[in-house]
Amino acid sequence: MSDRPDTPILEIDNLSISFFTRAGEIPAVTDFSARVMPGQALGLVGESGCGKSTVALGVMRDLGGSGRITAGRIRFRGRDIAAMSEAELRGIRGAEIAMIYQEPMASLNPAMTVGRQLAEVPMLHERASRRDAMDRARAMLADVRLPDPDRILRAYPHQLSGGQQQRIVIAMALMARPALLILDEPTTALDVTVEAGIIRLIRELGRRHGTAMLFISHNLGLIRETCERICVMYAGEAVEEGTVAQVFAAMRHPYTQALFRAIPLPGTDKNARPLKAIPGNFPLPHERPQGCNFGPRCDHFRAGLCDLRPVPMEPVARSDGHATRCLRHREIDWSAGADAGPGRAPAPAGEVVLEARGLGKVYEVAGGPLSRGGKRVVRANEALSFTAREGETLAVVGESGCGKSTLARVLMGLETASAGEVYLDDRAIGDVPVQRRHRRTVAQMQMVFQNPFDTLNPAMTVGRQILRALEVFGIGADAAQRRARMLELLDLVKLPRAFAGRMPRQLSGGQKQRVGIARAFAGNARVVIADEPVSALDVSVQAAVTDLLMEIQRAQRTTLIVISHDLSLVRYLADRVAVMYLGHIVEIGPTAAVFAPPYHPYTQALLSAVPIADPGVEKTEIVLDGEIPSAMEPPPGCPFQTRCPRKSDVPDNRCERELPALRTMGDGHEVRCHLAEEHLRAMTPVFRAAASG
Repeated sequence: MSDRPDTPILEIDNLSISFFTRAGEIPAVTDFSARVMPGQALGLVGESGCGKSTVALGVMRDLGGSGRITAGRIRFRGRDIAAMSEAELRGIRGAEIAMIYQEPMASLNPAMTVGRQLAEVPMLHERASRRDAMDRARAMLADVRLPDPDRILRAYPHQLSGGQQQRIVIAMALMARPALLILDEPTTALDVTVEAGIIRLIRELGRRHGTAMLFISHNLGLIRETCERICVMYAGEAVEEGTVAQVFAAMRHPYTQALFRAIPLPGTDKNARPLKAIPGNFPLPHERPQGCNFGPRCDHFRAGLCDLRPVPMEPVARSDGHATRCLRHREIDWSAGADAGPGRAPAPAGEVVLEARGLGKVYEVAGGPLSRGGKRVVRANEALSFTAREGETLAVVGESGCGKSTLARVLMGLETASAGEVYLDDRAIGDVPVQRRHRRTVAQMQMVFQNPFDTLNPAMTVGRQILRALEVFGIGADAAQRRARMLELLDLVKLPRAFAGRMPRQLSGGQKQRVGIARAFAGNARVVIADEPVSALDVSVQAAVTDLLMEIQRAQRTTLIVISHDLSLVRYLADRVAVMYLGHIVEIGPTAAVFAPPYHPYTQALLSAVPIADPGVEKTEIVLDGEIPSAMEPPPGCPFQTRCPRKSDVPDNRCERELPALRTMGDGHEVRCHLAEEHLRAMTPVFRAAASG
C-alpha cells in the first residue's frame, strides 16, 4: 500500500489510557494528540512515568489485561486501532507497524540463528519462500552495515556484540518494510560511537523507505539529530509540540525549559554555570494536582490561575504547528537565564591521593577446541599510569571493552594487578585483594554503582543498610553513635531522616542512588569510584545527583574517579580526563585540553559521536568503521590503527608496527599517537558555533 505524502500514517486524537487495578483506575495518558506523516519522525520526550511508552503500547494495542483506551482514537492509515479484531491486529503488527525496544536481547530468540529469525518475518507476513526470505535477510544485513552477512546469518545472538544485536533488531523491524516504526530508547545501552552509527542508519533507512517513525527517548540531543517534530510529555499529557527547530530555539513551556537547564550543554560549567535540577518530584498518577500538572514544580506558577482547571493546548502566536499547555506562555520572559545563584570558585586540587604506575591486568582464558596452546591471554589493561589528586574529579572514558571496568575492579581490589602498582596515600594496594585489605583502606576506597535498583538489599530498610556499612567500617563506639552518624549521612545526601525506616521499593531511582552515595561516604572515603552513576536516571534527576556528588566532594575534599560513556556529562563534571582504547590510555589531560584540538583521532571520533541538544552548536561528523578489536587478539602497533581515519597520514606503515609513546602537548596534556605534531596542532574543533541564518 502506497501512502500519500499529505495523509498521516498515524493520527492520535485526544487519547486517554488508564490501567485498572485493585486500587482503582490509574490514568496513565490523558488528552494526547499527535500526527506522524510518511517519512517523518516524531520524537516523544519526558521523564520516566510521563506516558511515552504507554502511548507506543496503545498504538500497538498491547496494553495487557489491565490497560484500556478510555477516550479518544488512534488511527493507523485511516483505520481505527481500537475497532480492529485480533486477527487484523496480528496482520499489521510486525508487517505494517514494527517496534524496536531498548534491550535488543529482549527481542531476539537465543536458541535460533539470526538468519532464521530474520527470515521468519517475510515468511509469516508475506508467505515468502525460505530461499527468498534468506536472500532478503542477507540484503537487509548489508543495509544495516553488518560485515560478512553470511557469517552473521549463521550466528546466534550471544555471539554478537550489543551494537550488532541492535542492528539485527533494526533489520528485523525493517524486513517487512513497515509504514510505521516505533523506537523505544533504542540506543540507551550502546556506546556513543555505536549509537551515532545506528542513528545515522535509522535516518537514512527512514528516508529511503518513506517510513514514519515514533522515536521515544529522554536524550534531547538524539531527538534533535533524528526527528523533524517533537512532543514533550509530562504526567501523561503533551505539554509542548512543534518542529524540532521551533521547540529547541523558542521553547514555550516551563517544563521544556527546565529539561534543557538540567542537561550539560556545551558552555555549561560546574562552577560558573551549574546545571539546575527541576525542584520537587514527579507526581504519581493518582496524586496529580488540580489545574496544571507541572504547577507545583514551576517557577512561573500563579495561584488562582494555574490551579483552577485542566489546561488546554494552545497555539503559539506567529508559528505553524507549535503549541503549548501553558496559560502564561505569552507573558513569560523566555530569554531570561536560569536563577542559578552565585557561581562557585573552582576548588584547587590537593596532594596526590591515588596513583597508578605501569598498571596491567591480564586474564588467562580457555582457548577452545581449536586452540593448540590450551590457554589464551586477554590483555584488559596495558601499562596504565596516572595520578588523581585530593578534591579532583578524574573521568575515564571509552567504548565498551576498552578496559574501564577492569581498571575500576583493580582499584577496588576485586581484581589484583598483573603488573605495575596502585598507591593510595603512598600505600601499595594493587596486589592486595579486597578481603585482605585493612578495614581503613576499604573504607577509604568506595564505589557508587551504575544501577541503584540492584545495589540495595530489598529486605533491609534504608537506615539499616547505612548502619551496616558503618559497622563494617568500624565507625562509632556504640549503636547510638552509629545511628546519629546514619542520620547525618541522610542529611548529607538530602534525604528526609524519616527515610531511614523505608524499604528500597518505596524509593524512586534518584532516591536509591542517594542511599548508595550515603553508603559510599559512610567511612569518610578518600576516593570514590563512580561507575556510570547517573546513566540509569532521568535527566532532571541526573542534574540533582551530579550536583550532590560535587557538593559532597567540595565539603569532604574527596577524589572522584568517574567512569562514563556520556562525554557531555564528563565535559561538565571532570577536571581531568583519561581516554582509554583497548586497554591503553591514548589521551590524558585537563578536560579543556582533551575536549579541544589537538586531540587523539579516537578522542576526536568520540566527541563527534556525542548528540548535542543545542541548536547553536554544529559538529563535524566522523564515522568510525568497525568495532574495538578483541583484547585476546589485539592488533600490532597502535591499538587504534585498524579503525583510525588518519592512519594514512603516518608514513612507512609505522602505525602497524610500533606502539606510540605518550607525547606531551603541554600543560599536562598527553597523546599516544604517531601523527606528526604539525598534523595534531592543525586539527579543527569538532564543535563550533552554528552559522547564523
